[in-house]
Amino acid sequence: MKATMVTLAVALGLVVSGHPAADDTAHAQAGSTYEIKITNLAPGQSLTPILAATHSGAITLFLPGTPASTELKMLAEGGDVAPLTALLSGMPATVMQVVSGSGLTTPGVTTTLSIMGGGTFDRVSLAAMLIPTNDAFVGIDTTLPVDGEVKVIYAYAYDAGTEVNDETCASIPGPSYPECNGPGSGGAPGNGEGAVVISNGIRGIGDFGTDRNWNNPVARFTIVKTS
Repeated sequence: MKATMVTLAVALGLVVSGHPAADDTAHAQAGSTYEIKITNLAPGQSLTPILAATHSGAITLFLPGTPASTELKMLAEGGDVAPLTALLSGMPATVMQVVSGSGLTTPGVTTTLSIMGGGTFDRVSLAAMLIPTNDAFVGIDTTLPVDGEVKVIYAYAYDAGTEVNDETCASIPGPSYPECNGPGSGGAPGNGEGAVVISNGIRGIGDFGTDRNWNNPVARFTIVKTS
């Protein structure tokens, strides 16, 4: 198999372009199955349940430098994939399938998802929150691989820009953290940057130390067509 590697994923609120919508014929032709492996490369962070969607080029889940959608805000601040899943599932002309994992993908662990795509639905997007952070997430938007190709993407973290990065237990949801002597509470400390930007990581200004930080890509995505 031929391997294609992308060292920096440019992640693309939900943007609808002027591309023509897919019709029923396109749906009928989109019958291929793709396996996606997501490996957490951040030593001090876990990934919340990972959302994946196959779609046409008519939409993107987020666009750096522009405000995040409400649905992306909920994923990035609380790891909740349900609102974005509902939104995408209601767009059958441009979205083929939406799937998500369950539980956390902890450092060094790989989660595998299977999804249908192909035909007009020749792109795949993925997104997951990093915890413990206020509103950092990893996300990609890329074309699906062709037969015999293995697509490998090393992805950096983005900040949704919807919450102040105070790095406190009171503002960050999640399971039990040693720094919090229990779970975070997930309160909202106020508005952030106002747009999706590159995350500047954990700076050690609150309850979490810089051992939770990252200086390299936070996840590796490996995508292959299996049938």
